[in-house]
Amino acid sequence: MSASTSTQQSSGAQLDAVGAQLDAVELGAWRGFLRAHARLTRELDAELVAAHGLPLTSYEVLLFLDDAPGRRLRMAQLADSVLLSPSGLTRLVDRLEKAGLVRRESCPSDRRGFEAVITDEGRAALTGARPTHLSGVRRRFLEHFSTGDMRTMSEYFDRVLHHSADEAG
Repeated sequence: MSASTSTQQSSGAQLDAVGAQLDAVELGAWRGFLRAHARLTRELDAELVAAHGLPLTSYEVLLFLDDAPGRRLRMAQLADSVLLSPSGLTRLVDRLEKAGLVRRESCPSDRRGFEAVITDEGRAALTGARPTHLSGVRRRFLEHFSTGDMRTMSEYFDRVLHHSADEAG
């Protein structure tokens, strides 16, 4: 029996019970994840704003657009990618458009929809901010783990995401 199977079986009754309290280990894991995510996001955002005037959410939008085919994405797809509501993404794209970092274009396959497209200025901003962001990710997060730890963590996150996708679909 694997360690994960044993863990799942030992806490299975608590996990199956609707509204059951989390035990100390479960609560520590959950709260630790939330605190680490909140702190890292806040610190990485502050670094990008201080060095480049670019918030983390803007950096992520530019990154997803730069990586997309044709350097463009439909607004709904971009909102899902950066974990923003459609209205939240609209406001963010409005600001990025005013700054000249993205532009909106009608979607060729559906004239009612719009795509966000990264501009040359947006690519330059992303290129300038990337070393700051990657250095921060390494220093604040990755350097605390071995390569094996990171592989294991990736497997854990994949497991959670796969299970969540199964429940949603």
